Amino acid sequence: MQTYHININECQDMFQIGEKIVYPMYGAGIVESIEQDFHGTKLEMYYIIQIPKNNLKIRLIANKSEQLGVRAVANKEEFEKALEHVAAKKIVMPENWSLRYKDNLEKLKTGRLDMVTEVVKNLNEREKRKKLSSIEKKLFNTAKQIVLSEIIYSYEIDTEKAEELLANLVLNC
Repeated sequence: MQTYHININECQDMFQIGEKIVYPMYGAGIVESIEQDFHGTKLEMYYIIQIPKNNLKIRLIANKSEQLGVRAVANKEEFEKALEHVAAKKIVMPENWSLRYKDNLEKLKTGRLDMVTEVVKNLNEREKRKKLSSIEKKLFNTAKQIVLSEIIYSYEIDTEKAEELLANLVLNC
């Protein structure tokens, strides 16, 4: 019988079962379990992440999570600091929709709360002035859902209250 070992040093910075995390482009979720399995010939640790939006389950190699931008859900203070940063930032977007889309998509892919919130703010302002294209509308909704999912976990509130908070802090600025 062959024995496999996992380097314990690789596991020290791991998320724990029950921890609230954010996966870029999907939003906030909870580490439901941690499993060991083979990835090719290498034994790896995997997070099983439950994302409430669309009742999604994601299986992710644990030691790739940092590289993918997975992070802990922001606490209230971090959330408010990110919102203050976004509120103080002047909106600058290209007029060309494809350049604007590319710029906003790159911000969304970072998974950083301030960047995702900036996308929400920018596309909201754009929508107030001019109708968004269907692809930008989809990006706007995705960004809002990602921020909402983090608000729900950060503030431990329901969806309705999270939507009110998002509207007050970002959309009505």
